Amino acid sequence: MRTTPTWRIAPVIAIATFGIATSALADDKNVKIGVLNDMSSLYADIGGPNSVAAINMAVEDSGLKAKGWTIEVLSGDHQNKPDVGVNIARQWIDSEKVDVIADTPNSGVALAVSNLVKEKNAVLLNSGAATADLTGKACTPNTISYTYDTYMLANGTGKALTKAGGDTWFFLTADYAFGHALERDTSNVVTANGGKVLGGVKHPLNTSDFSSFLLQAQSSKAKVIGLANAGGDTTNSIKQAAEFGIVQGGQKLAALLLFITDVHALGLKTAQGLTFTESFYWDLNDQTREWSKRFQKVSPKNAMPSMTVAGNYAAVLHYLKALEALGGNPHDGAKVVAKMKEIPTDDPLFGKGPLRADGRRIIPAYLFEVKKPEESKYPWDYYKLIATISPDDAAKPLEASECPLVKK
Repeated sequence: MRTTPTWRIAPVIAIATFGIATSALADDKNVKIGVLNDMSSLYADIGGPNSVAAINMAVEDSGLKAKGWTIEVLSGDHQNKPDVGVNIARQWIDSEKVDVIADTPNSGVALAVSNLVKEKNAVLLNSGAATADLTGKACTPNTISYTYDTYMLANGTGKALTKAGGDTWFFLTADYAFGHALERDTSNVVTANGGKVLGGVKHPLNTSDFSSFLLQAQSSKAKVIGLANAGGDTTNSIKQAAEFGIVQGGQKLAALLLFITDVHALGLKTAQGLTFTESFYWDLNDQTREWSKRFQKVSPKNAMPSMTVAGNYAAVLHYLKALEALGGNPHDGAKVVAKMKEIPTDDPLFGKGPLRADGRRIIPAYLFEVKKPEESKYPWDYYKLIATISPDDAAKPLEASECPLVKK
């Protein structure tokens, strides 16, 4: 707990004050949620204000406000800089008494905030950051990764394309923790399935000109160019690859992380045929459609929800269920996360599935292909389901985990 118990200050009345403090703690129904993400740059459409809207929906749908709980949602822009993200998180926890931080797209920011959250005994509900290290060697008792990770992406898209004959790869990689992890995990899958990595090139985050990188990829003669980037970097590299005639020349682009907002920005004419992996699609079933149409009405951009936006909703909803099960907010992050792992998860977007000891939410993943323009029948009708990846195959096996919380 972050408060100093009164019995340490006044030993003479230790028993009485401890009893009062415990009772008050059980009745504490105040919660502060900080939504930390990219509000203004290349990842803003993936989450940004849409994540805030989804988390506010989760607060309302939890029903806790009607039961007398006070729940406040704050938001901040980490600008894709770990130091900025940590400073905001520290200010929130120390001064604003924020209990839980959500979203954190950008793996560098998420890894840094995860360390701070452990130090401060708060909670991190990661939906936006992809690095599998958050539930691997960098796992903590205070962090949950709800939606996807680099292992899932690699074992979806990487495996499928390699087995389909794309057995030589060249990577175009965002030069920070996320890109490095995605290239590493996909390379492992490619080689494990008989493929070969011919090379790769790193590019700075939020690059406007991909021409030199794409020329290197083109000259490699690799059958598959793996785009280990996201958001604006992915859409820009795909647009510029089209200008270079890379796909027409016989090479295939693998969008290793693609969101529905990216497809919307590209348009079906440019994005058609892209193969990629996600754990959520708004048009997947009746429940996802119903929720997504509700979300679109409150979306600041009138958009359908991305995978990470859906994950934020589900993660916060489960967090609030855990607080209700505890009978109040203990302001003890590790205790709340332990309760989240103990009670079953069940939401309209991802269904039922366990939260493992390493903090990974176990859910299916889906291999999709972007439809051709003539295949799309209504607005946001963009995906064609190619294969379903079982929950066990979508997450790294526990016996192979480097997470120190996992008992081997």
